[in-house]
Amino acid sequence: MQIYDLIIIGAGPAGITASVYSARKKLNFLVISLDIGGQAAWSGDIENYTGYQFITGPELAQKFQEHMLKYDTVLKENEEVLGLKKSGKLFLVKTNKADYQSRSVIIASGKKSKELGVPGEKEFKNRGLTYCATCDGPLFSAKTVAVVGGGNSALDAALQLAKIARQVNIINKASSLGGDVIMRHKVEEVGNVVVFNDYQVISVAGDKFVNGIKIKNNTGVRDLAVQGVFVEIGLVPNSAFAGDVEKNSSGEIKVNLRNETNIPGAFAAGDVTDVPEKQIIIAAGEGSKAALSAFRYLAINKF
Repeated sequence: MQIYDLIIIGAGPAGITASVYSARKKLNFLVISLDIGGQAAWSGDIENYTGYQFITGPELAQKFQEHMLKYDTVLKENEEVLGLKKSGKLFLVKTNKADYQSRSVIIASGKKSKELGVPGEKEFKNRGLTYCATCDGPLFSAKTVAVVGGGNSALDAALQLAKIARQVNIINKASSLGGDVIMRHKVEEVGNVVVFNDYQVISVAGDKFVNGIKIKNNTGVRDLAVQGVFVEIGLVPNSAFAGDVEKNSSGEIKVNLRNETNIPGAFAAGDVTDVPEKQIIIAAGEGSKAALSAFRYLAINKF
């Protein structure tokens, strides 16, 4: 089995930036990821990434990918990492397709969408219920949809969908919308968005496809006719495969300022870590730091 200097798990902003820095350091490395772009590829309009006054999420993800592949990076796409173990001085990375070995690893696996956990969710997943407005929004042209959530991701989804759907209903369990002030103001200015504060979804209904949801507040239950449901209630870290790596109570991997974990040679970067702010530009910066730390680790250790 080939032994790499480094394996990077994930190809979002953190993983891709780590790959660019690793390539420039002439490391023998491998990138393993289910997809390219991570959450950046799901985003709508991006107005706070330095160098681009305005760019869409898919466009920025494409720029990232082009930069990564400029260096002839070895990429294993559509592979899911199932396990990560250190044995002696080497790491074994197990995926759904193969096993790989390396002297160091960078975990940049990001986060995945939280599920509602209500009746009908699993049955109607990809049949009207989705977790990505950027990916699936165009399928709901001139339809009535619901966005579940009240933070920035929900507001972003609502703004995207307002340009496509006939009506967008935001189902927010809090008493008022959260997120950035500018995002809230934009939503308030849109004429086809209705906000249901203090409501939560208790079930999803339909036939072959979604045709409604039940929502509840402290006064009772009501039915809402919708043809699409976009779940935007937050994210959970993709860290379960890293069983021996120390995590916080939310499942985020604990790192220090050098992106080191509790296991020597294992580094982590981006939204999968306990770095407090989850932003594309922060993930990219953390990816570069993790790659430089991995290079330093490889330079001072004998294998």
